[in-house]
Amino acid sequence: MRDISRRRFFYFGAASSALVAGCATPSASDLGLVERAVSAFDGEVSFEHGVAAGDATANAMILWSRVTPTIENGPIQGVVFVSTDAKDIENLSQLEKGSLASLPMPKSAVFTTNSDRDYTVKIDMKSLTPATQYYYAFVVETRSGIIVSPMGRAKTLADSGTAPFKAAVVSCSNFPFGFFNVYDAIAKRDELDAVIHLGDYLYEYGSDGYGGDVGAKIGRVVEPAHEIVSLEDYRKRHAQYKADESLQKAHARAVWYCSWDDHESANDSYRTGAQNHQPDKEGPWSTRKALAVQAYLEWMPVRDPVAGRARASIYRGFEIGDLASLFMLESRLLGRSKPLTFEDAMKVPEDQRMAKVQEIIAETMNPERSMLGEVQEQWLAAEFKRSTSEGKKWQVLGNQVIMAKVKTPNVAAVLSDEQKEAIYSKAPYAKQYIEFSKFGLTWNMDAWDGYVAARERLYASAKAANARLVTLTGDTHTAWANDLHDKEGELRGVEFGCTSVTSAGLGDILPIPQINALMEEKNEEVRFFDAFGRGYTLLSLSEEAVDAEFIKVSDVYTSIYSLDTVKTMRSTAQNSGMSKLKSL
Repeated sequence: MRDISRRRFFYFGAASSALVAGCATPSASDLGLVERAVSAFDGEVSFEHGVAAGDATANAMILWSRVTPTIENGPIQGVVFVSTDAKDIENLSQLEKGSLASLPMPKSAVFTTNSDRDYTVKIDMKSLTPATQYYYAFVVETRSGIIVSPMGRAKTLADSGTAPFKAAVVSCSNFPFGFFNVYDAIAKRDELDAVIHLGDYLYEYGSDGYGGDVGAKIGRVVEPAHEIVSLEDYRKRHAQYKADESLQKAHARAVWYCSWDDHESANDSYRTGAQNHQPDKEGPWSTRKALAVQAYLEWMPVRDPVAGRARASIYRGFEIGDLASLFMLESRLLGRSKPLTFEDAMKVPEDQRMAKVQEIIAETMNPERSMLGEVQEQWLAAEFKRSTSEGKKWQVLGNQVIMAKVKTPNVAAVLSDEQKEAIYSKAPYAKQYIEFSKFGLTWNMDAWDGYVAARERLYASAKAANARLVTLTGDTHTAWANDLHDKEGELRGVEFGCTSVTSAGLGDILPIPQINALMEEKNEEVRFFDAFGRGYTLLSLSEEAVDAEFIKVSDVYTSIYSLDTVKTMRSTAQNSGMSKLKSL
C-alpha cells in the first residue's frame, strides 16, 4: 500500500532531498536502545488529518493525531517519536518493518487507539526541556510496512525569565465561508511560539445553514450535509476540518492553546440550552452538549479536564516563564446564564418599548447572572493572586466574547436615504438594526455587557491581585482594541479582539461604510474597530509592553491572497499597572 501521508510529510520546508543515505539515524550508543511493546496492525492505515501539539508547559505537551484504518479491524498500536533534531523525525520514513520495537530515539511513547475514540490519539508527552523546540511524528506498523504521519513542531514554555513571547490569535473558522488562508499565513510565520484559538473552531450548521450558499459556490460544502447533533455528526465535522491542508500546516507549525465558544456545540449556547437547539426535534440539550464535548476532547490537542471536575471544565492556566500567565477560560457550557436579548422589547407596543428595554438592562446587572460560574470565578481570582505574587508581568485571558462596554452607534442618523436603500437591497434584515440603533443601546447582549455584575466580579479580582490584565477575545468576526474600565472608572486592563478566519463580519452582514469610525466615536473604551476583512492578531508580550498587530488576508474566496497589517496597538507596563492603549 502506498503511504499517502508521505506526500505531506514536509510541512515546513524540510526538503525530501534530506532523506539520503548519509543522513543516518543516530546510533543506539548515542541515544540508548529503547524496547517498546508494540504490535503491527493487521490492516492498512493512513494519517489523513495531520498532527497537532497543544497545551505546552515548561516540561510537557499534548501530541495529537488520528489514524485512519481502511477497515475497522480492532485496536491500532503505534509510537510517537519526539526529538530536538528534525532529521531524527525525517528519517522515520526510512524505517523497515519490525524496527519500531527497538528504534533508538530521544523520546517516544507507545499508543493504542480504537473506534471508541474515533481512532484519535492524544498523548501527554512529559519530561521535556523548557524553552525548547521539538519535532514529532506518529508511526504505525502495518502488514505492508511502516506508515509515518506528517511531521510537526512545537516549543515548550520557559520555566523562568522574561524572554519575549509571540502568538497568533485566531477564532471563527467557518469551513464553507471561505478558504483557510489565515491558517496558511500563520503556518508561514517562523517566529511564532504559539497559536491561541479562542473558539468557533468549527460550526454546527448544515449545508443549508450559515455560510452554506458561499460554500456551494466555492466548493466547500460541509460534511455531514445536515446540522450536526449526534456524536457521529460531530466527529465527521471535526474530521472534515482537520483534513484541510492549510489548517494542518498551521497545527504542524506551533503549539496551540484552544478553548471552545458556542459553535463547537450550538449557536449562542449556555449552561441549560442554546439558541440553535430545539429539544423537541434534537433531544435533550444535556445529551447534545455531552456529545459535542466528547468529540472536541477526542479531536483537539487539549488536556482533558482535571479529575473530579465536570467534563466541560476545560478552563486551565499556563506559565510563560516570569513573563506572563495565560488563562484559557470556559464561558459557555459550565456556568453561563441564558443570554438576554432586546427582541422582547420589539414585541411590545412602541409606547411601552423603552420601559421594557430598561427592564432588560436592569437584569444584566443581576448578581445571580453568571458567565463563568462560581467555581471558575474563584479559580481565576486565586490564579490572579498566585500569578502576581510570583512576579509574572502580565495576566492574559483566553476569553471568548467582548469584555469592553460597547453601545450601538446611531447609524440611522448618519446614513442618507439612498445609502439605507442600498444596504437594505443587499441585507434586508439590516433595517431593524439600523432603526433600533437610534436608541444607543448595548451592542451585544451575548457578550460580557449582558453579564455586568459578573464582569465587575472579574475586574474586582484582577484589582485585588494588582493584575495587568490582557484580554484576548474572538466571537465577533471583527478586530478590536479596547481599554477596560471597572465601574469606578479605573483602568483594569486592555482587550484585543481578533477578526475571523473566514466567518462573515459585521461589515459584510451590515455593509455600513462608516461603521468603524462610528463605533470608535460612540464608545470611550473602543480605541480601534474594524468590521471588514478576515485575519488574525499577532500578540507580542515583552517585559516592557504588550503589542497587538492586526493582520488581514486579502481574500478567502480563492486560495490566492496577500497580507496587510492594518493596525498595531500597544500598552506599556507601569509600576502601578499598565497604560491605556496607543497606536504605533
